[in-house]
Amino acid sequence: MEEEKKLYPFRFCTLQDDYPWGSEEFRLADLGYRDSLVREGWLAGNSIAEVMDTYLDRVVGEAAYDAYGRQFPVCVRLLHVRGRMPLRVHPDDETAAQRYDFLGKEKLWYVLRAGKDARLMAGFRRDADAGEFYAKCLDGSVESLLNVVAPHAGQCLRIPAGTPHAAAGDVDILEIAESSPMDFCLCGWGEQVHPDEFDPALSLVDALDFIDYRRFEAPAPAGELLSDAPQLRVERLRLAAPLEITNPEGASFCLYSCVKGAAAVQLTLPGGIPADYPLACGETVLVPAECAQYRLLPAERDTVLLETTVRPDTKDPYINPDAAPTLPEDE
Repeated sequence: MEEEKKLYPFRFCTLQDDYPWGSEEFRLADLGYRDSLVREGWLAGNSIAEVMDTYLDRVVGEAAYDAYGRQFPVCVRLLHVRGRMPLRVHPDDETAAQRYDFLGKEKLWYVLRAGKDARLMAGFRRDADAGEFYAKCLDGSVESLLNVVAPHAGQCLRIPAGTPHAAAGDVDILEIAESSPMDFCLCGWGEQVHPDEFDPALSLVDALDFIDYRRFEAPAPAGELLSDAPQLRVERLRLAAPLEITNPEGASFCLYSCVKGAAAVQLTLPGGIPADYPLACGETVLVPAECAQYRLLPAERDTVLLETTVRPDTKDPYINPDAAPTLPEDE
């Protein structure tokens, strides 16, 4: 009998969408309408959905598979903002599941680069209400209600469900979020929104009842732990020296996104042969749960990686994890 092939770290082909405000590059997506292809190795050309259908918990680990089924639970995008992106908001898991049979979103933005005119908008600078917010979205003056900050490289912003947010100016952002298309368009600032960016069923009116209108205070990270939600655990690793990683009994996958410098994931192949999987700034690699031991190697000084995984406590009762990811039909 032929020996079963072992999985290896996956890098993916980039999927890019261009909009009037800039562009977004999907570095890893299992969304149905966007599905990343493996770039190298014996699984090259297979989509992440096909890999999940075949290798199941060998990719994500038993706990994540029990919670999410055959959908890979995390999406990674690189946002190149060169204008003003439409204001958007996402629901939590319960709201998204009850209305659309989708995951909601935990979302983290990490600033890779910021120009002088860059700004981030997130949440309300004071308590507001639905009537005031709706009127200002319609006339394009809603920025006056929002928290606006000038970002800098290395800044992170965890964006809870119900928080209106956008970016403007000249800024590059790595977005790590739950695998979900649940971004609702709130305001295009008086400009026509690209028809492919949002589903028309996910509109301002549909979002009004789950928006949090209270004064926003950004969740503070606990040191280098940038997000500790069960759906999205993100830790910043300042990689000054090689780091040995042990994944006991294939507990979970790990995503590594390089946000500064360069690195490599080194895996020892059968026969004791080391194999390196390079990681340039802005790139993401998926290390499957089956990879029990590997090393992270810095290729430049001051290299910084974001390590992302999920730590679900129980199976999510609100979703059907085996359902195919499709957007809701237009009314």
